[in-house]
Amino acid sequence: MIDYPLLNASLNAASAVLIGTARHQIAKRRITAHRNLMIAAVCTSVLFLVSYLYYHFAVRHGQPTRFAGSGFARWIYFAVLISHTILAAAIVPMIVVTLRRGLRRDDVAHTRIARWTYPLWMYVSVTGVLIYLMLYRIYT
Repeated sequence: MIDYPLLNASLNAASAVLIGTARHQIAKRRITAHRNLMIAAVCTSVLFLVSYLYYHFAVRHGQPTRFAGSGFARWIYFAVLISHTILAAAIVPMIVVTLRRGLRRDDVAHTRIARWTYPLWMYVSVTGVLIYLMLYRIYT
């Protein structure tokens, strides 16, 4: 049986590594490497989204996941979860626009939005892993 939470956290971690590496590549003006890494990051994020939705709706039948921690940890968990969820919804159209502008080589417009997309996408990817750790490894 597939451990979907682990798979989803791994896909989030892979996305974070890919976009971080892509950022490093563009800083060195390695445009082709940057483009390929960003396409891989988008593909990884799409796989994450498909897996996440399948797990929560087909496997868990829409049942919520309960956080077992208490006290201050509960406050931290929900602060991370709420910010992660809001930004995860907001980042999708930003990724699409950023990718489209980059693939069309509209470099000025691409750079303008990528300055916002990059840190938000990185935050969503990293906090996705943090949420997994808090739910399934630290507070079980």
